[in-house]
Amino acid sequence: MGTNQVTAGRAFRVLVFSVAVMAAVAVLTPLAGPARVDLAKAFKGVWPDAQVYFDVRWPRTLLALLTGGGLAIAGVLFQAVLRDPLATPYTLGISSGASLGAVVAIVTGFHTFGGLPALWFAAFAGSAATLALVLGVAAEGKRVSSFTLLLSGITINGIVMSVIMLLHNLASVQQSFAIVHWLMGNIDPVGKPTLAALAAIVLPISFWLCLRARHWNLIAVGEEWAAARGASPRRLLLEGYIAGSALTAALTAITGPIGFVGLVVPHALRLKLGGDHRLLMPASFFIGAAFLVLCDTVARSVMPVELPVSVITALAGGPFFIMLLRSRRKSLWL
Repeated sequence: MGTNQVTAGRAFRVLVFSVAVMAAVAVLTPLAGPARVDLAKAFKGVWPDAQVYFDVRWPRTLLALLTGGGLAIAGVLFQAVLRDPLATPYTLGISSGASLGAVVAIVTGFHTFGGLPALWFAAFAGSAATLALVLGVAAEGKRVSSFTLLLSGITINGIVMSVIMLLHNLASVQQSFAIVHWLMGNIDPVGKPTLAALAAIVLPISFWLCLRARHWNLIAVGEEWAAARGASPRRLLLEGYIAGSALTAALTAITGPIGFVGLVVPHALRLKLGGDHRLLMPASFFIGAAFLVLCDTVARSVMPVELPVSVITALAGGPFFIMLLRSRRKSLWL
């Protein structure tokens, strides 16, 4: 009983800290920018502070929060169900499928669909098609293994990226510029209806994943281990892959591909918190949200020209991941 109390107390402290970090970042980062904003005046509704803070900068911050949290928890999920520390939505074809859909929309000249950017629908459709293709290739009768799922995703990812490069070379100069801009991945301001729709996808799926954390603990150990404890490995694989793909598709359709969040944040937290997904998943969501907001703030503030946020996530995450790989390699030699 004492151990449970300690575990519960530690989990509570970690989650409170994670939420506090996310909240502090969300409140303070919109203050950064060329126009000075007084936080007290903004919350009192004083013009122009309130308008700049809530109407211009806050929607972008909300988009970064949803995107960072969703990508981080998707990374944790893929690493658990596939039992591969390098598994992310970007190595499994889902992000590249969304990219292909967006590139097709740009090349064919579709601009709107139902009053909304056709790019979003095309990206989501590309992710869905890639998901169906990966599952179809990985299925062995009624059985789906994590190994074949991983190999199928990596293979199809390579094929899809080749098609993207082909279309890019065939595109006009204007289309080529639009393709490169989208493929860089960025947090661009969107309207409140778009944010509400995205939140309606990201938040329920993320909450459901956290509720199923015990099952991800089982499958992370091994399919035999999960089966011996009454869980269905095939069902867990399919549930995890589809849920993670849905998160990635929805986010990538809006922001374009943003890498390293789903790789670096889970690994950094795993070093401190361990591998229990009951704690790792919610903490990854909150810290991932804060991480991407900070990266986006740097991207729009550090230079006169705004940088794509994916550049900052790569610059921040790349060196950390190299250090992580080196430390793991040294530990293997000792």
